[in-house]
Amino acid sequence: MTGASEKHEAKEPVTLSPSESGGEKLEGLAAALAMDESTPASRGASILHVTERDLLEAKEVAARFTLEDTKRLMSQVHKQYARDPNFPIEIIHRIEDFLNNDEIFANPEKHEDIIQEMKIQAALITNNSPYAEVRAVVDNHDDPNLPVSTIRAWAMGIFFAVCISFINAFFDVRMPSIYVISTVPQLLAYPLGKLLERVLPDVGFTLFGVRHSLNPGPFNKKEHMLITIMSNVAKSVPYTNYIVWIQVLPQWFNQTWATSVGYQILIALSTNFIGYGLAGLCRRFLVYPAYCVWPSSLVTIALNSAFHDSSSETASVTGPLKSVWKMSRLRFFAWAFFLMFVYFWFPNYIFAALSYFSWMTWIAPNNATLANLTGGWTGLGLNPLPTFDWNIITYMVDPLMVPFFSTFNYFLGAFFSMFIVLAIWYTNTYNTRYLPINSNKPFDHFGKRYNVTAIIDEKGIFDAKKYEAYSPPFLSAGNVVVYMFFFAVYSATVAYGYLYHRHEIMLGLRDFWRSVKRSWSRLVKKTNNTDSDDEEDVDLLDVHNRLMRAYKEVPEWWYTICLLLAIGVGMAGIAAWPTNTTPWVVLYGIALCLVFVVPIGIIAAMTGVQVTLNVIAEFIGGVWVEGNAIAMCFFKSYGYVTCAHALSFTADLKLAHYLKIAPRFTFWAQMVPTLISTFISVAVLQYQVHIDKICTQEAPFRFTCPGPNTFFTAAVFWGTVGPRKIWGVGGIYSATLIGFPFGAALVVLFYWLSKKWPKNAIIRNAHPVVMMNGALAWAPYNLIYIWPAVPVAAFSWLYLKKRFLGFWSKYNFVTSAAFSCAIAISGIVIFFALQIWDIELSWWGNNAPYEGCDGSGTCGLLQLPEGEYFGPRIGEFH
Repeated sequence: MTGASEKHEAKEPVTLSPSESGGEKLEGLAAALAMDESTPASRGASILHVTERDLLEAKEVAARFTLEDTKRLMSQVHKQYARDPNFPIEIIHRIEDFLNNDEIFANPEKHEDIIQEMKIQAALITNNSPYAEVRAVVDNHDDPNLPVSTIRAWAMGIFFAVCISFINAFFDVRMPSIYVISTVPQLLAYPLGKLLERVLPDVGFTLFGVRHSLNPGPFNKKEHMLITIMSNVAKSVPYTNYIVWIQVLPQWFNQTWATSVGYQILIALSTNFIGYGLAGLCRRFLVYPAYCVWPSSLVTIALNSAFHDSSSETASVTGPLKSVWKMSRLRFFAWAFFLMFVYFWFPNYIFAALSYFSWMTWIAPNNATLANLTGGWTGLGLNPLPTFDWNIITYMVDPLMVPFFSTFNYFLGAFFSMFIVLAIWYTNTYNTRYLPINSNKPFDHFGKRYNVTAIIDEKGIFDAKKYEAYSPPFLSAGNVVVYMFFFAVYSATVAYGYLYHRHEIMLGLRDFWRSVKRSWSRLVKKTNNTDSDDEEDVDLLDVHNRLMRAYKEVPEWWYTICLLLAIGVGMAGIAAWPTNTTPWVVLYGIALCLVFVVPIGIIAAMTGVQVTLNVIAEFIGGVWVEGNAIAMCFFKSYGYVTCAHALSFTADLKLAHYLKIAPRFTFWAQMVPTLISTFISVAVLQYQVHIDKICTQEAPFRFTCPGPNTFFTAAVFWGTVGPRKIWGVGGIYSATLIGFPFGAALVVLFYWLSKKWPKNAIIRNAHPVVMMNGALAWAPYNLIYIWPAVPVAAFSWLYLKKRFLGFWSKYNFVTSAAFSCAIAISGIVIFFALQIWDIELSWWGNNAPYEGCDGSGTCGLLQLPEGEYFGPRIGEFH
């Protein structure tokens, strides 16, 4: 923890921000331009979805541009955003018309209109964000003198980190889980911060020339965001907890030694910190570029603005039905929060049928076909009106946060893959008619839950003789499709990164290499001099990059030390207990991450949808340590978590980037809460593993463990049995490996289509990787977790944003934050006030979703004759 402000002494931020004095003079002009769409500048601004305030600043900055400046800037803009589905295609077409018309540059006096329009566009893009959703909540100005790393910020940040870590760890095994996002402590931090501002005295101490006071002044937005970042890193449960779950419980591997606290802490610390070591590399690719929007960050910033930004709160905005809204964002947040807090009691406690509104199955509860097609609990959820629960609507994708094209692409992937699920099940391919259609559990050849203890020895290692006397494991139809599209999405991600973003990736690599050379040069020459390359290591098209140059960056060796410590702790934990796993598995995670982190990160930063590496990690790990499920789980954990945490850290760096928080403050705000939350999560795990009937259908509090169940399924298939037997030559599911060539081919096809028809809006907004990611929504989830988000996203992004930009900018992200906060806090109150004491309401409205064929998930299955089994005959599989 360092001082309250940290700046380069020798450098000032490069800025194109307008002067304060020019604002009032141009206010009338901006308003007139915004209203008169016949003006060229206004037409471009309207397409770019610009507000009057943004246009006011752009007009002043545009006056400084020459024609050559404009041509150079728009050439860079076109190169960077031509294929970006978040960037308005109309603007791209106008830029192309401008750049390709030599007459404009030969006789500029005859083309003043389009030149003025392009100057406005260049000013909007370079002096602010190119994206309306970013401009709506992110300020393009900075005050470097605001106190950030204050005593009160750290006290509140650590307090909320402890709370959010405990709650998320406790509800992690619930179906569906109640997951507290960082907006909840962000909400609670504001009144607490203002209270401390009033009651704390201005006393403190001076350290390294910087004064630290208990009350350095008004509680500001940067302190508030630093607290939010601390809470954000603490919200995740260590992935190695899943390893412990399947090791400890008797229905799984029954390895009681895994209850050791030391073992759990060491492996949790390692997996929680190892990804941060690669964050230094990710900055060049995923933080600095303006096209890396990170949609999830915008909701957090919107809530922050609701509390601290009073400049736009007094302005009225026009809403639907000619309504005029003057309500401040803070007041709007309070009303939205209150209404959702009250409403969530109904689907979550009073009337569960509102969550799983499978009304068609209630008409004929014992109709197997109806249940399998439309059921929300165990079926595929093909229902036009499936839920009234906002927690379920936003479970896969938050439609207010994620751009519409991402939500719709995700839905298309889920919808079309549903027909593959149906085809597999109804044709009894892979003997799936003997199994539930959409389960995430493994089964034996009797259609029963797979008993992994029947095929392992006392050390948990695969026993070939026991396996041959028992059964291969089998997947449900939904799970077969999930694995096939997992294969597809990995090859698609690499192909997409190369075809669509190879130029940006190479620029980032060159920038990283320059940074390493400069650091080495300073170390060897023992000098702090900077060379001319210093100005080239960020994208200066973006105003936020220019403003952030006022602060010292985190050197690469900080990340290197973090990485080495995480590697050492992980190796110690694996080696000191009987895991039967090589400690070198830790390095495997780093190698896998280096291949995927940049393309996956770019996709997540642009679309809000993140590809996970869990299946490719277990595929490779299963081949390497075939027969050893726990060893495979370590391969999977390090392969998946290293990349996931690197991206999580990078997303928070972007959050700090938008708020202009010094990177070194952000670094420590990540490290310290992560350490604390690790110990909290392990303590909760120690308690939960001793709950009676935990992770079974009879578990209390809905603690049926969907996550550990899926993890156990993967452990059996990829670890104990091994991918060679399941997906190798002659394996049961080897045909699903077609996903690998299919994924790459689909990306190549869309790339070719975009080249052939570059102005086609449908092709430009089609995202093959997001589509394939939507096909992963099955087993145990279904369409009810994604379809309801589509009309909500269309209303927000296609109707409100285009017709009522001011209204959308002011309230859209605040609504998302308010609803998320309300659900989390309402769920916590309901649980600790009623459910923990077994106070439940038993009536038709709460029982209907879990009754009939949809409730059991076993209707319509093919029945085996007494003593018979399906699949390969005993002695014919090995």
